[in-house]
Amino acid sequence: MTTHMKNEIEKLKKKLLALSAEVEQQLWLAVKSIKERDDRMARRVIEQDLNIDQNEVDVEEECLKILALYQPVAVDLRFIVTAFKINNDLERIGDLSVNIAERSDFLARHEPVNVPFDFDRMAQLTQTMVRDGIAALVNLDCVLAYGVCRRDDEVDAMNKQMYDQVKQGILEHPDHIESLIHLLSVSRHLERIADHATNIAEDVIYMVEGRIIRHKTEEYT
Repeated sequence: MTTHMKNEIEKLKKKLLALSAEVEQQLWLAVKSIKERDDRMARRVIEQDLNIDQNEVDVEEECLKILALYQPVAVDLRFIVTAFKINNDLERIGDLSVNIAERSDFLARHEPVNVPFDFDRMAQLTQTMVRDGIAALVNLDCVLAYGVCRRDDEVDAMNKQMYDQVKQGILEHPDHIESLIHLLSVSRHLERIADHATNIAEDVIYMVEGRIIRHKTEEYT
């Protein structure tokens, strides 16, 4: 690896990790705004999205520049491809956090709805998956990455449970239909965030081991 390309890759790593930290913070604030029914906090998340979008573009441009100028091969090429894909997943997590914040802004201004659903557990599990996916990237830790992949099914099951409970809630409290739909949307957005965290973990495994395990759930064990 040339000195110039090494420096460019280090710069790319720093930008990718900075975006990761920013996205993780967005998700944390969005979830917190739901728990605390804080519409001002929700609006902070929404306002910050433009900055995440710009940082995502910056990372993409860095990837394309390195590919065009240095034509990396082997491990370096695998890292660039992985960074390109993870960058997209991080931006999508940021967008989904904004979607949660928008639901939070609505819910904070309306009467609370009681749904027998463990939102805290689902939110905590999803946040942990994102955090561990990013940590796996930072430390090139495949053990951590496989752990993220294994937890995705649990989040999927919780989202399905939420769907069933909201359906029952609509039958029992038809006057709260709009709020219940917003709660269901929050659950769905968390489930999608978990999917993107899983994508990040799978890409880390590809970067470290050179194996594509996407669509091969038996590889997670």
